[in-house]
Amino acid sequence: MTKVALYVELKAKAGKEEEVAAFLKSAVGLLTQEPQTVAWFAVRFDLNTFAIFDAFDGEDGRQAHLNGPIAAALMARYDELFEGPLAIKKPDVLADRLPG
Repeated sequence: MTKVALYVELKAKAGKEEEVAAFLKSAVGLLTQEPQTVAWFAVRFDLNTFAIFDAFDGEDGRQAHLNGPIAAALMARYDELFEGPLAIKKPDVLADRLPG
């Protein structure tokens, strides 16, 4: 069972909305380098509001993700694509249902 997660809400800069959508879609390819990431979702709420939610079996997986290629790619392009400060929330998972 997953025990910990990450949640990051992201606001695209004006005019960068579709570039952000494409960037988040492309990040899924980096998951092959993150075997401890049990679940990963990039979602869009409205024109410029996005979020990433991921879950892990333990703190080691969460820390590996924070130090991994997806986080590095996000940080490398954050100032270009997003507005406001980056706020990473670290919730605990109370229950889950995943395939497998």
